[in-house]
Amino acid sequence: MTVVSFAEAAKVKVDRVEPLNWWVGMKNPALQLMIHGENIADLNPTINYAGVSLDRVIKVENPNYLFVDLTIGKEAQAGTFNIEFKKGGKVQLKYPYELKKREANSANRQGFDASDVIYLITPDRFANGDPSNDTVEGYADGLNREDKMGRHGGDIQGMIDHLDYVEDMGFTAIWPQPLVENDQEHMSYHGYSITDFYHIDPRFGSNELYREFSDKAAEKGIKIVMDMVFNHCGSGHWWMGDFPTNDWINYQAEGFKPTNHKRTSIQDPHGAQVDLQGMTDGWFVETMPDLNQRNPLLAEYLIQNSIWWVEYANLGGIRMDTYPYPDADFMADWTCRVMAEYPNFNIVGEEWSISPAIVAFWQRDKVNINGYSSCLPSLMDFPIQDAVVKSLNKEESFHWSDYWNDMYEMLAHDFLYAHPEDLTIFPDNHDMSRFYSQVNENFDHFKLGITYFLTTRGIPQIYYGTELLMKGVEDHGIIRSDFPGGWEGDAINAFEGKGLSADQAEATAFMKTLLNWRKNSEAVAKGKIKHFAPEDGVYVYFRYTEEAQVMVVLNKNAEAKTLSSARFAEILKADATGKELFSGKNMNFSGDFEVPAKGYLVVDIQ
Repeated sequence: MTVVSFAEAAKVKVDRVEPLNWWVGMKNPALQLMIHGENIADLNPTINYAGVSLDRVIKVENPNYLFVDLTIGKEAQAGTFNIEFKKGGKVQLKYPYELKKREANSANRQGFDASDVIYLITPDRFANGDPSNDTVEGYADGLNREDKMGRHGGDIQGMIDHLDYVEDMGFTAIWPQPLVENDQEHMSYHGYSITDFYHIDPRFGSNELYREFSDKAAEKGIKIVMDMVFNHCGSGHWWMGDFPTNDWINYQAEGFKPTNHKRTSIQDPHGAQVDLQGMTDGWFVETMPDLNQRNPLLAEYLIQNSIWWVEYANLGGIRMDTYPYPDADFMADWTCRVMAEYPNFNIVGEEWSISPAIVAFWQRDKVNINGYSSCLPSLMDFPIQDAVVKSLNKEESFHWSDYWNDMYEMLAHDFLYAHPEDLTIFPDNHDMSRFYSQVNENFDHFKLGITYFLTTRGIPQIYYGTELLMKGVEDHGIIRSDFPGGWEGDAINAFEGKGLSADQAEATAFMKTLLNWRKNSEAVAKGKIKHFAPEDGVYVYFRYTEEAQVMVVLNKNAEAKTLSSARFAEILKADATGKELFSGKNMNFSGDFEVPAKGYLVVDIQ
């Protein structure tokens, strides 16, 4: 950024203006600039640019900040104008600010949906494409690949270098954990302790490289989902030593006070206010100060930040971390502001609860008894994830409690959701034990579970390395292990399929088959679901539209099972035929049919 300084303004300067730039032609013409600089409040900003009006200047407790409200009118053209800072009628400083032209059809961008499968990546652990940024001068947390909680060197270039692998596997969206700056002394690799909301961490790359990543992914039909954090920032954030206001973070005067994690206090009709406050205002840990979104200046800052990244990086979605922890009214306003600007966009919120009633509370169009509503399209479906693991690990099956009953009954709770088809489903993620470990390293159960996640209702998300049967229980450093082949000299290169065990190779091929078939399945991408109560260890469900139909059969028994087609007559025609995905065999449903032991059928009905 360029700042022109005059001699009489020696004690006044502009350090930063955020958002870094804006765009003409946005649906919402309002823009609020946060201007930071020593004693900047001693000056009065003015703007003289056609179509842009300066509506209000807000001065706060800290003289190092100004908040400036602008209106970007419809007649405003892309270009750069000076914000002139005056004192006594004389210009003391000039700061150039740019308005860019929006890309064609930006407002109508298509967010990720049920036709997509999202590949979740921990960038530091995926691939090191640029060793020159492994350690960056001025950043305390440098490369230490021997430390499971240290930085290992994975970066944006590493993800760019392996977009072919992601495409070939059949994934159509990538969700990297946060890439913005985390200038923390230790354990900064995970990205959730943000110290600058507008800049990519230099150990991952740059803003320009992130945009290149998005552009190159788009060329392959892959959307980028940005992981955002509004509940907290990192203790090393640049504003922590120079707060704009006295209530920028919660417990600002007192300091660290931990959250009680009582997430149900938000919905609890009998709950005490003190417990609700303890949940939303408390900090996760001492290095994650809790942001006060009730402050309207901070609220606007965060909303504009998310819109800025959507425009700048051409995003296909947002994943919001710790969704119920920020102020609930703010989160509703944020979702509605983003979705008003991008009606076809998608946002998925993390509400880590295995109760579908708690998860359903946050979704758009949900009618809640307390009147709360938001515009959030999707949530992480932790209830289904939990039910799948319980079903796969169940050791006994009897007439009223089948192996699959947890899954069957949890799916039946879809009546609680306004839009169950929009939920994001997943076998595991970066915060929980690896799915292969959760099913006790039972390869048959692993395949049954993956078949379900890639064929049931919702938007699937797969964590990097799940296709390789990566293991790990509870320990984040192990769960987020390096992807083999992402570093020069790795003995195993999974990107090229070299050095894999027989089971790993089979798991990769199995998932690749399902993922690439799924790309062309109208029934799975757009269809409804009808399931039949599990019987004798076998669970059957259909995905269907008026034009297409898929039958999925899951058999957990140690022996093959014969099923009667007649049981499914309400959806399966008596003369129906089909082709099974994995075997390639043609099937006839005029009578009985067989499902293999510990096996599965995915049948395109013709």
